[in-house]
Amino acid sequence: MRLGIRVWMATLALLLCIGLPSRRVGTTDSSTGQDARRKELLDTARQIMESAHYCALITVDQSGWPQARTIDPFLPESNMVVWFATNPKTRKVPQIQADSRVTLYYFDLGSLGYVTLLGTARLVDEKKEKERWWKKGWEAFYPDRDSSYLLVTVTPVRLEVVSTKRGISGDPITWEPPAVEFGIRK
Repeated sequence: MRLGIRVWMATLALLLCIGLPSRRVGTTDSSTGQDARRKELLDTARQIMESAHYCALITVDQSGWPQARTIDPFLPESNMVVWFATNPKTRKVPQIQADSRVTLYYFDLGSLGYVTLLGTARLVDEKKEKERWWKKGWEAFYPDRDSSYLLVTVTPVRLEVVSTKRGISGDPITWEPPAVEFGIRK
């Protein structure tokens, strides 16, 4: 298995190094072309996010170090806002309270693609939302929805996407991936 991953990583690195044609948002002159490109990137991102199922949530701890952990998010809303659940006693909660800037990283081996969503996290402890955002089978993790279940929503600021399968790759020199900007970074 490890050899397979190494071969895959070497293949991906080679593809990036030889510079597959890069198609980036904003490279066309017409707004219609930009809109179509944005839609293509968002559609591809959704497919990768759905196929990946899980993603990494990256926060910053009190000493300034990035902290990553695997989460089970819901599929993104139409505006690419992502919701997920956590136990309010986890370390991610005070990290988000101290610095709401987070990153979600999805990787899909099947499409040789990834999505990096940089955004602002917000803790949500409202009964109505907790009922809306619930997955069957979570009872074992959250036996008391009032006290052991907290929601987090991530509003995107920037989304980066690469999909070898769909011919979406980074800049051939810098490897900077195509991106969609959603708003002003804080």
